[in-house]
Amino acid sequence: MNIGEIATRSGLPAKTIRYYEDIGLIKPLRDANGYRAFRPQDLHKLAFLARARALGFRVEDCRTLLQLYENRARSSADVKAIAQEHLDQIEQKIADLREMQQTLTDLIRSCAGDDRPDCPILASLANQG
Repeated sequence: MNIGEIATRSGLPAKTIRYYEDIGLIKPLRDANGYRAFRPQDLHKLAFLARARALGFRVEDCRTLLQLYENRARSSADVKAIAQEHLDQIEQKIADLREMQQTLTDLIRSCAGDDRPDCPILASLANQG
């Protein structure tokens, strides 16, 4: 498969596929003319990477997960540890977002939103530092 075909089949932009090649996540063969020649296993890796990225895994986590996937002697505990660390990060981000939401909700409620110049939202932003 050429890059256009694999892009269509994987649902990834050609630019992303080239990037994954540049950083060593995939290693397609090269035809005699120098064009990339993707194999079915490359398509499988790209699908794997797309799913992992859709779950928010960082590129380096994807690299590790892909190596673990290809290592039949792996320990599932290694995979679970990576996934757990990622879940912990997601949960922290959710907690941070909820705190931001509550703060903004409180600020908006405290603002009259009228023609007066005083604004608790601006006052709060000016006092954070």
